[in-house]
Amino acid sequence: MAKLYFYYSAMNAGKTTTLLQSAHNYSERGMRVMILTPKLDYRAGSGTVASRIGLSAEGVAFARNDDLARRIQADIAASGKLDCVLVDEAQFLSRAQVWQLSDVVDALHIPVLCYGLRTDFRGELFEGSQHLLAWADELTEIKTICHSGKKATMTVRVDDQGLAVQDGPQVEIGGNERYVSVSRAEFKKIARGEGRIELLQPSLLDASDVD
Repeated sequence: MAKLYFYYSAMNAGKTTTLLQSAHNYSERGMRVMILTPKLDYRAGSGTVASRIGLSAEGVAFARNDDLARRIQADIAASGKLDCVLVDEAQFLSRAQVWQLSDVVDALHIPVLCYGLRTDFRGELFEGSQHLLAWADELTEIKTICHSGKKATMTVRVDDQGLAVQDGPQVEIGGNERYVSVSRAEFKKIARGEGRIELLQPSLLDASDVD
């Protein structure tokens, strides 16, 4: 039975790598997938989904006001049966688009797998994440670790001195070195101005190593 899935994490936990692996698994079995990626994420080129470890695939770029259900139906009409829809950077979906993806699951019986951040650098939910948390059939956390050794659940934005930035737009594409995944305790500490964070994170452990 088709379901709406939301795979969420803090920054640099391997969400896009996991998405690309899922796409590969479907393709390897002769099944067709559609990868959706927001137009505002242009770092790898419009429509290209790329991971930090060098994997990439071509996707379909969408704008915030696009009707995703209609785009998926048009793709099916043009190219035939679709076995799965994968959504990168799903935190940037609008409320309406999350609902449209639920229609793809419920009416077209196509599984939709969404990958994205849960919260922004202020610890607040993104719009897309909020409604995926509310409406998805299955929720899965992709784990990573904080420099303290604890599980990282939040993301902090830092300046050139490694101090927390608490103002500014919610969305800032690029400059990934300014975003650091931390535990809730470290997030509170850094937000209070107690200490700094190294701008370059050490290599992250595999998610299976995190409790």
